[in-house]
Amino acid sequence: MKTSSKFKIEQETPEDIKDVTLTKTNLKGDWINFFLLLLLYTMQGLPLGIAGSMSILLQSKKNVTYKDQALYSITKWPFAMKLLWAPLVDALYVKKIGRRKSWLIPVQYLIGLILIYTASDIDNLLPETGKPDIVKLMYIFLIINILAATQDIAVDGWALTMLKRNNVGYASTCNASGQTIGSMIGSMVLILFTSEEFCNKYLRHTPAAGGIISVQNLLYCWGIIFILITTLVGILKKEKNISFEDGQEKINVAHNYLLLWDILKLPNVRILALIFITSKIGYAVTDNVSTLKLIDAGVSKEDLSMIDTVMSGVNVIISFVIGKYTSGPKPMSLYLKIIPARLLLNIPFAMLIYYTPTMISFNGYGKSSIYYYPLLVFLLSIEHILMHTMFVATLAFFSRISDYRIGSTYMTLLNTFANLAYMWSSTAALGMIDVLTLRECSLDSTNYCFTQIRENHIVLKLVELPILKIKRREVNNRSTEK
Repeated sequence: MKTSSKFKIEQETPEDIKDVTLTKTNLKGDWINFFLLLLLYTMQGLPLGIAGSMSILLQSKKNVTYKDQALYSITKWPFAMKLLWAPLVDALYVKKIGRRKSWLIPVQYLIGLILIYTASDIDNLLPETGKPDIVKLMYIFLIINILAATQDIAVDGWALTMLKRNNVGYASTCNASGQTIGSMIGSMVLILFTSEEFCNKYLRHTPAAGGIISVQNLLYCWGIIFILITTLVGILKKEKNISFEDGQEKINVAHNYLLLWDILKLPNVRILALIFITSKIGYAVTDNVSTLKLIDAGVSKEDLSMIDTVMSGVNVIISFVIGKYTSGPKPMSLYLKIIPARLLLNIPFAMLIYYTPTMISFNGYGKSSIYYYPLLVFLLSIEHILMHTMFVATLAFFSRISDYRIGSTYMTLLNTFANLAYMWSSTAALGMIDVLTLRECSLDSTNYCFTQIRENHIVLKLVELPILKIKRREVNNRSTEK
């Protein structure tokens, strides 16, 4: 699928595919652009990591419910809704600054300033005692993610012109690796280095109160770093002047939305949308609820964060290793092969969460069965590897079929399909937890209430089992067609 020289959307021919996708890749002369894209995507991942780790910090507080978590999960929605303003990012810009930098620079400055503001008010937003201000936190990180989504639109479009056409497949490597690195840094540092338990156990000789850095100081640092890097990019990096084939250098907003509508009318795009929007149903609970349930069961957030940090490092390596496979003409072949494995992974995850309370003893030291953590790491490793491989393959596919002249709009449209799948399934899964959770309270003076965490997770997994059969049949049908 691509845009013709007259801006009419037409089906892509086999010759078009051959010209673009089968050209041999070579990063010679593109390495600086490659690492710049990696940096920009890392900056995009940083606020996402901070926003994501807030969910874990909230879950560690006993007065935060899954209803609160469902409300906070709204912060993830901007990446699913960014299609609404992507044509604006493509059409409106200041020529002297650059088509992509016109949006990139102010958006990243705003992210830095909001992080600094959040740092100044973090004691009220996330108090040591008392209930966090969920609503205000939701609004703050919703705005941050709207800005991060806008930055993503600009960088996705810039990647299609910054790299040579035969190297655009590497944009997915930069995207996946950069977002992973940024998210890892944002979440790892926020959870681990502000944790008194982790710092006393691993980083200090003499125990002390608090982490080695406070949440407030950390947010101040990230805000300042954002502003400094944005300034350097604005000064040092120049954009290529890409002109359209019909002689127009700039199209108006209305025309851009009409182009978007033309793309949406393509039969293949509509089929692709249906496939991707429903693609996360089968493993929504495993992706979004398992970590929170493990924390409920007694696994410390520090241990989970350490495991996640290691897995993030593995993901970065995976991005580069599988780059040579996903930069080829058929990146989605790898994606389709992984679907059955990811669906089957629901079963061991459900069993792990079911038996976690009996494998961890609550004796004040958090001792557990010698088999528990190796099993947990093993399952999380498989999940991360499969999930990240699918992510890289998807991005490579989108980069291949997008028209660079309206790159922001085209890439955003395709990414929206994948993002919508994650966002709506995440909110739905979290929202269902409280409905399916059974609580028992003691009748003595303590009035202690506890959650039967096993049953509700198993119920959700049973809901997913029919999806397994449907997805396996879909993959088999696709394989037969090929």
